[in-house]
Amino acid sequence: MTVVLSHNPLVDPSRTAPVTGTDDCDRQDADESESVPFDVDRLHETLSALGRPVTTAAELARRLDRSQAATDDALRELADRGAVEQFDAAEDPVVWYPADWASMVDRERVVVFPARREVVVDRPEQYTRARLSTFARLLDVTAEGASRYEIRPEDIWATPHRTLDELVTTVRRALDGRYEELEEWIEDQWNRARAFTLRTHEDGYVVLEAERAELMGNVAREHLDESQLRAPISDTEAWIAEEALAEVKRTLYDAGYPIRDERDLDEGDPLDFTIGLDLRGYQRDWVERVLESGSGVLVGPAGSGKTITALAVAAEIGGETLVLVPGRELAEQWREAALTNTSLVDEQVGVYHGGRKELRSVTIATYRIASMDRHRLLFEDRRWGLIVYDEVHRVPADVNRRTASLQGRHRLGLSASPVREDGREEEVFALIGPPIGTDWEALFEAGHVAEPTVEIRYVPWDDEAHEAYGDAVGRSRRQLAATNPAKVEEIRRLLARHRDATALVFVEYLDQGAHVADELGVPFVSGETPHPERERRFDALRRGELDALVVSRVADEGIDIPDTEVAIVASGLGGSRRQGTQRAGRTMRPEGRSLVYVLATRGTDEESFARRQMRHLAGKGVRVRETNAAGE
Repeated sequence: MTVVLSHNPLVDPSRTAPVTGTDDCDRQDADESESVPFDVDRLHETLSALGRPVTTAAELARRLDRSQAATDDALRELADRGAVEQFDAAEDPVVWYPADWASMVDRERVVVFPARREVVVDRPEQYTRARLSTFARLLDVTAEGASRYEIRPEDIWATPHRTLDELVTTVRRALDGRYEELEEWIEDQWNRARAFTLRTHEDGYVVLEAERAELMGNVAREHLDESQLRAPISDTEAWIAEEALAEVKRTLYDAGYPIRDERDLDEGDPLDFTIGLDLRGYQRDWVERVLESGSGVLVGPAGSGKTITALAVAAEIGGETLVLVPGRELAEQWREAALTNTSLVDEQVGVYHGGRKELRSVTIATYRIASMDRHRLLFEDRRWGLIVYDEVHRVPADVNRRTASLQGRHRLGLSASPVREDGREEEVFALIGPPIGTDWEALFEAGHVAEPTVEIRYVPWDDEAHEAYGDAVGRSRRQLAATNPAKVEEIRRLLARHRDATALVFVEYLDQGAHVADELGVPFVSGETPHPERERRFDALRRGELDALVVSRVADEGIDIPDTEVAIVASGLGGSRRQGTQRAGRTMRPEGRSLVYVLATRGTDEESFARRQMRHLAGKGVRVRETNAAGE
């Protein structure tokens, strides 16, 4: 039976199980149970035993050994007192649930389903959300304020905790209790992530080492073929084909065994330089963990200083460094950051993209050009002490994936949000290294990063556009909702409300961007804007000569706009969760207010798209609220 309880935040409709009725003869045996008092506490106990938050009178009667008629009467009596509530589905039996599960608005309630490895939290506090984000994935956030999480194997493999005890302690605190079955599963996944290690043999070839002989025999040799696993060395060691390393990592990852890469790679030519500023405590910790593990992915919000940390790692390693970035603007920003914040000089730092091709001790190249055969050979011939993958979620893309074969002694990925909508985010950690970072809540509380206030605002239709929407189909409907002219007035109101703040207005469609910019009297920056003009406009925003810019996707990644305080997402709600995080991240800086407004046309798919995009931020501890636009 599938039951939809839209008004009950603690229900997972897809998980409600079929109900099996009882025969009349069975109910006769239940007569003696009728005298046992039935109250809401017994309902709570039964739901806990069932492992789900709702039940039917028939199933409850069977569980409590009572007649269904008596159970129905008891439930209706409790309902009259407001202790339970019901939902009558059109094609299924009535289901019942405790009233306080839907009515608690001032306090948090955590409901754990250990067998399914799911957690439902009504009105989660920031502490709980931040802790859950370190070992679970947020699935749903309802309008009533409930969040549903699942704990997957890859969440445990990728947890930032250094020890199993530390992880288990976090789990117990987040779930407010001990769940033996769940903790046993977590321990198993923790051990799987440490079952296989890549090492360098004294003769120079690559060795796959298993923790135990049965892992080598029953897992590695079962899943890897002769082109990957060349020859056994011992019961726990085997010679690996170096050209097949990426395939080996991916194959064992898919089998449930992520590999730790602890090879001794070439040092790279020496490069002696220093950082010219003091690192924050968590940044020093990041550096130490990268040096200790040899590889990793820094996962932290915009403004947490991932670029500076990467430069500090490069300085500690003291070897030539290759930095891979999505586009030329980010390449130029990296170059400026290196020259401004370190002792490196102009002759030591080069950029390599379509406009300039400088191969130097520190080289910043675009993914696109580093993936092209004629250029990649130059990078492969050089001995790198460190390879940095900025916006590392780009790596699994078929073209960019070629850059994962480049070898350096250390590999470091950077991303505020490594999730991918194609389900390939796990490849980031498999190809580059384990996640390294601190939880966002700690950065918010320490004042290093401003926690954004995210507000989804539902905008009414412009009458003419609404009429056109009713006649449209497919993508046209989505575009009409996205470009609803009523959004322009709402943007104008929001900018007037924050007239002293610097703002970005994000749009998906170029025509809309040009129209909004013209209506507001501000510049529009898109991919079609020439690079020199694009940079002049961003510089004007940085210097305070402009109060606002309308921008397309060109500003989603990497553009350094440190003083932006307000982001207004006017369209683009069909995009990825990562895009929502990146746009919110434009405001996440230590100083000033931090506000994100997401505009969604009322009564369209934009409503669900908006909630979906903000879901990842909510899982990181950021509060997301919903309201109507001024015109509603």
